[in-house]
Amino acid sequence: MKTSAGIAALLLAVAALGAHAMPAQVAPGVKGEVLETKDVDSYTYLRLKTAEGEVWAAVAKTPVKKGSQVTLANTTVMENFESKSLKRKFDRIVFGTIADPNAKAAAGTPAASPHGAPAAPAAPVAKVAKATGPDARTVAEVVGGKASLKNKPVVVRGQVVKVNLGIMGKNWVHLQDGSGSAKDGTHDILVTTADTATVGDIVTARGIVHTDVNLGSGYAYAVLIEEASVRK
Repeated sequence: MKTSAGIAALLLAVAALGAHAMPAQVAPGVKGEVLETKDVDSYTYLRLKTAEGEVWAAVAKTPVKKGSQVTLANTTVMENFESKSLKRKFDRIVFGTIADPNAKAAAGTPAASPHGAPAAPAAPVAKVAKATGPDARTVAEVVGGKASLKNKPVVVRGQVVKVNLGIMGKNWVHLQDGSGSAKDGTHDILVTTADTATVGDIVTARGIVHTDVNLGSGYAYAVLIEEASVRK
């Protein structure tokens, strides 16, 4: 998609928080010491000490220790942002994701949006054995056969390559099973679920195929597996 991954993340965060703010602006990554944390619903607010001064930021809810050093990626800035959960207004706040210090991606490489195509894994996903049963499909079969599978149940077994938790009340899990092609986008399927998963897990997802999903603001998806259970 043409719109940046950071703005996609921010728009979804704002929607989930029910907040009001001025339009977002893409910003460079932010690095600093955690001075204060506040957890609300699915988000963690951080007050950071950076080289440019103190900055408030918000990320998907995660345990962050006071005094730790964090680096935020996929960052966007909102001005006059009102958090209903905190009952306060921020003149300026940065939305982003906490960068993995062990990530192998080159510095400055943007990660994908929570719902868009995932950043390429460090190594190709090995072939994962297909699920069994009449509804079993490979990732490529779901993506390529989306028209005939619309609104039908499927079971897909694959490796988790990306996870975003607590966005719009759902967890967003990308699966790959070694089928399909990255060139035409048939190698990856996005699953929405109330369950959690960890990158690297081999899981079985059972859900309903939805096609032409439009979340507004230009964010549309050709195919998703929704209302899914995700089990190891």
